[in-house]
Amino acid sequence: METVFRLLTQRRFLPLFITQFLGAFNDNLFKMAMIVLVTFTIYNDPQQEAWFSALAGGIFILPFFLLSAASGQLADLTCKARIARLVKTAEIAIMLGGAAGLMLHSVPLMLAALFAMGIHSTFFGPIKYAILPQHLDEDHVLGGTALVEAGTYVAILLGTVAGGWLPYQWSAIGVIGVAILGRLASIYIPDAPPVRGHELERTDWHVFRASWRMVRDTLHVPRVFMAIMAISFFWAIGAIFAAQFPPMVKNALGADNTVATIFTAVFSVGVAIGSVAVNRLLNGHVSARYSPVSVIVMGLFVLDLWWTISHWTYRTDTLMGWSQFIALGSAERIMFDLLGIAIAGGMFVVPLYAFLTTTVDAADTAKAVAANNIVNSGAMVIAALLLSVLTGIGVTIEDTILLVAVACIVSAWIAHRLVRIEGVSH
Repeated sequence: METVFRLLTQRRFLPLFITQFLGAFNDNLFKMAMIVLVTFTIYNDPQQEAWFSALAGGIFILPFFLLSAASGQLADLTCKARIARLVKTAEIAIMLGGAAGLMLHSVPLMLAALFAMGIHSTFFGPIKYAILPQHLDEDHVLGGTALVEAGTYVAILLGTVAGGWLPYQWSAIGVIGVAILGRLASIYIPDAPPVRGHELERTDWHVFRASWRMVRDTLHVPRVFMAIMAISFFWAIGAIFAAQFPPMVKNALGADNTVATIFTAVFSVGVAIGSVAVNRLLNGHVSARYSPVSVIVMGLFVLDLWWTISHWTYRTDTLMGWSQFIALGSAERIMFDLLGIAIAGGMFVVPLYAFLTTTVDAADTAKAVAANNIVNSGAMVIAALLLSVLTGIGVTIEDTILLVAVACIVSAWIAHRLVRIEGVSH
């Protein structure tokens, strides 16, 4: 572990880590500030609030489905560090629009900024994973991936806390300042030029044709196919689960936005712990062998969370603050469940990302990540639409959580298939 953390002192890793950290922080500062503003100030209807939460999730993910093919090609055909700097320049402009939406209480403007941030993340996503095998030794790829994931979720934690607790006016100022800092950090990312003459190829900007080709060319390898399927199903159920946080806190538990912030913070810490812990268990060796049991454990924690929330009896005339909520006996059980879900989730997905980036040829790593993003985002958009439909026909938050617990069984089966394929290939 000491060797892994030493990466944080090296230029081949640190500037990328900081750039990614600030980007994740800013995403969640803005999203949480927007959701809190809409859920607790602009809207006052449980069904409308749940619908908005699902819509926001779908809008952010949609660009991954539409543009991941282009982003993967660009990352393999041009210098990845140069793309990172261009993307971070765009983030400043996007956050100026997002800040205006927060200040004006304009839901359309905030959603437009969220969609633009989805585009920003779509083009940065292949870089943060594909650049690691190019800059790091093979023995450090899993550790670097784990640090990126852990750092991302610590950033999610801090951004979520800031967005949930700060007045929206301060959040509006903050998103602009953090975007500027991210652009400055990107200057120091070492160059990562195309591998094996890729710079002579051309980018196919036809959205659907390029996406189909990229997914087709990547998924014909069984172990890559199963890794992407496992990651995609995981994020689909994760999208449903995460979208329930604000409405679950307000309408199922009778608590305010400070409790929603604490829940997201606990979840983020848990994923960071799981990301680092699985690297320790695997001792830097890239393998999916712990993924099936991890997602089973995750499902058991989700099941206990469903039981606790479905039997929740605490009700007050006004929404509970965090101190009042923490004082309740069942509150500790809910937060313990959230922590367990997150730790198990981190242990499930981090080895799969490292497995994906080290399985394919180094020249096509960004394309593999982009193909993964296409399938991931398609699964998450379908999940968001499904959640909207379920909410519209009256399915409760508690029932939705139970569906997530059942879906973990499918994730475990997919991960088990991957482990069997991995064993045969070795």
